[in-house]
Amino acid sequence: MNKKQPISIAYVFYVSLIVALGGFLMGFDASVISGVVKFIEPEFNLSKIELGWAVASLSLTATFAMMTAGPLSDKFGRKVILKCAAALFFLSAIASAFAPNFLTLVIARMLGGLGVGAALIIAPMYIAEIGPAKYRGRMVSLNQLNIVLGISVAFFTNFLILKATDWDNQFIETLQLDSSNWRWMLGIEAIPALLYFICLSFVPESPRWLIMKGKYDKALVTLKKAQGEQEANEQLAQITLSLSTDKNPNKGSILDLLKPSMRLVMVVGISIAILQQITGINAVFFYAPMIFEQTGIGTDASFIQAILVGITNVVFTLIAIALIDKIGRKLLLVIGVSGIVVCMFTLAYQFNAATYTLTTQSLAPLASSIDITSLQTIIGTTFTSDLTFKAALLELLGSTQAASYESSLVAAAIQMNGAVILLSILGFVACFAVSLGPVMWVLFSELFPNRIRGIAISFVGLINSGVSFLVQLLFPWELANLGAAFTFAFYGGFALIGLAIILKFLPETKGKSLEELETILIKD
Repeated sequence: MNKKQPISIAYVFYVSLIVALGGFLMGFDASVISGVVKFIEPEFNLSKIELGWAVASLSLTATFAMMTAGPLSDKFGRKVILKCAAALFFLSAIASAFAPNFLTLVIARMLGGLGVGAALIIAPMYIAEIGPAKYRGRMVSLNQLNIVLGISVAFFTNFLILKATDWDNQFIETLQLDSSNWRWMLGIEAIPALLYFICLSFVPESPRWLIMKGKYDKALVTLKKAQGEQEANEQLAQITLSLSTDKNPNKGSILDLLKPSMRLVMVVGISIAILQQITGINAVFFYAPMIFEQTGIGTDASFIQAILVGITNVVFTLIAIALIDKIGRKLLLVIGVSGIVVCMFTLAYQFNAATYTLTTQSLAPLASSIDITSLQTIIGTTFTSDLTFKAALLELLGSTQAASYESSLVAAAIQMNGAVILLSILGFVACFAVSLGPVMWVLFSELFPNRIRGIAISFVGLINSGVSFLVQLLFPWELANLGAAFTFAFYGGFALIGLAIILKFLPETKGKSLEELETILIKD
C-alpha cells in the first residue's frame, strides 16, 4: 500500500493540474483587460461607467454561470461542464479580438464570463472530490495557482505586445500589432483555451459524481488510481453511506441551504465570498496599470509594475500551497486579512497626502501633443486632491483631451511617495495570495455536504461573482468621483469587518475527509 502511494499522488497531481488549467484561463481572461482599457476608452469614446462595463461584463455572466454550473454538473458531470467552459473561452477570445464596436466587445466578454463562472466553480469542486484529505488543500490550491499564473501571463503578454509596437519591423506591421495591439491582447487566449479542451479528454469523471449516479465500478477505478486500493474501498464505503443516509440523495435544492443545520456553513461561506472581492483585489488586478499611472510613473513603467503584481501573486500563492495543509485554513486567513487591512489603509493615507502641481518644466515634454497655453491658469497651483486636479483638467481641456492625456498630466504634476504605494500594493497582493485567494476555494470545496455541494458552491460563488462585478464596474467611477484615498479606505474597512467574522465563526477544516466534515459541521 505505502509503495503505491507516491504513484497515486502523482496521478492526482496530473489530473488536478489539467483540470486547474481552467483557473489559468479564468485568470487570463479576467485580467487581460487591464492592458486593454487604456486603448478602448478613446477608441470607442467610453464614459467611466462604460469603461467599467467593458471590464465587469465578464463577471456579470460569470455570476449567472456560477449559479447554474453546479446543478448542471450534478446532472451532466463535472468533466462535461469543464469542456463547455473551454469552448466558451475559445469563442470569447476570437470574438473579442475582432469586435468592431463597444457592444460587440461587451457581448464577447460576457460569453467568456460564462466560461469563467463554470471553471471557477467546477474545477476546485472536482479536485476536492478526487484527492485524498491529506493533500486536498494543496491540490485544490492548484486551481488558485493557475488563476494567478493566468493573471501574470496576461500582464506579461500585454507588456510584450505593447513593446512590440515600438519595433520597426515589417512582420509587426503585417500582424497589425501596432494598430490593433489590444485586439491581440484579447485574442491570444484562444491558444490555451483550445489546449485545455483537448487535455480534458484525458481526465476521468469525478468519482463522487459517479457514485451519486450509481456507477460504482467506474468510481472505484478512479479512486484506486488516486488513493490506492485500501483507501479507495474505504472512501467508496464512506461516500455511499453518506448518500444512502440522506433522505433525498439524488438532488439538492436551494431551499436546503436555508435549513437551520446549514446556518454555520452558510454564514462562513457567504462572509468569505463577499470578503474575497470587497477588499478590492480585482480592482487591483484588472486596473493595475491605471492605478500605477495615478502615482505618476508613466505608461511603460505602469505595465512593468503590473508584471511585479503578477509575480508577487504567483510567489505567495506557492507559499500558501506549501502551508495550507500544515498550519490550516483559519490561521492563513487571519494573517493574510490582517495584512490586507494594513496595506489598504496605508494606500489610502498615501493618496490622501499626495499633492499635484504642474510646472513649465514638467509640461515641456508634453508641449508637442497638448496645447500648453490652455493650462496656464493652473501652472504653479498646488492641488491637495486628485479630484480637484482632474476637475481642473476637465474644465480647461474638455472631456476628450482630458481623458486622452490625464495619466500623462497626473505623472507631470503628482508629488507622492511612489515606493510606499508600490510596496503597499505588492503587500496587499501578497497577503491576498497567501490567504483569501486559495483558501476561499478550498473552504468552499470542504464546507458543504455531498448531496448539495454543487448548488451550495454555486450559490456562494454567485455572491462572490456579484460583488466582483460591482467592484470592477464602479472602480473607474470611484477613482473619478470619490478619489483614490476614499476608495482604498473603503476596501480596508471591509477587510477589518471580515477579519472579525473569521476570528469568531470560521472552523478549521484541514486534514478531515469531506464526509467527516459533513458530520462535524451539519447539525440536524
